[in-house]
Amino acid sequence: MQTRKYTAWKKNRKFGDVMGGRKRPKIADNIFNRQHNLTAPNEGQETPIFILDNPSRDFYFPVTVDEVKETLRRLPKDHIDHLTHIWFQKVKKADYLDGKTIQGSFICGSGVYLIVLNPFPTDNKMRLGKNKPLKKVLNYYKDFTTDLKEDENGWYLKWTVEKIKQYYLENLLLHEIGHSIDSFYKRYWSKATEQKRENWVDNYVAVWADQVRENYEPIEKNAL
Repeated sequence: MQTRKYTAWKKNRKFGDVMGGRKRPKIADNIFNRQHNLTAPNEGQETPIFILDNPSRDFYFPVTVDEVKETLRRLPKDHIDHLTHIWFQKVKKADYLDGKTIQGSFICGSGVYLIVLNPFPTDNKMRLGKNKPLKKVLNYYKDFTTDLKEDENGWYLKWTVEKIKQYYLENLLLHEIGHSIDSFYKRYWSKATEQKRENWVDNYVAVWADQVRENYEPIEKNAL
């Protein structure tokens, strides 16, 4: 039986600290009331440990485990050797449409350094809500897509398979790695330095995206 010390993730208990989480506007961050337990890896166990959920028919993971591993190999060892888990985590369609899911996040606690990557809709439409998105939101994604459209369900950005894969590997994943580095080395780990932390992580992404970049080939949805 596990003690509280080694129960990394438990119902009705806050699991460590949550940082990062590139997200669509109006997305709630209270996504951590899980029914799972994650514990620190055993000594000698290969890390990071990959956890792969079935994304459901309405979603797919734009990147594969092997592609994430290859991206990690292109980074300095001391940037990623503290990571314990990378979770390709499913979302509910209703939560996505209600704005209750995020694209990814970094979570740490109880010896666990976890990056969560959530799937993308199979129609490649990133929903932005009923109101036209602010310019700063569109500017954030402009290097990957500027194809803004509106339908009966609201505004959305239309993506290609190649660009959403590029975004996940060159931005989303790197952003959460940046937060993990900040956490592990305690760079700007306080509320008072939140803006400095975000600026540092954004700079990290800008620098290291060039190091991991490659030409991406489209993949079959759910081909993991």
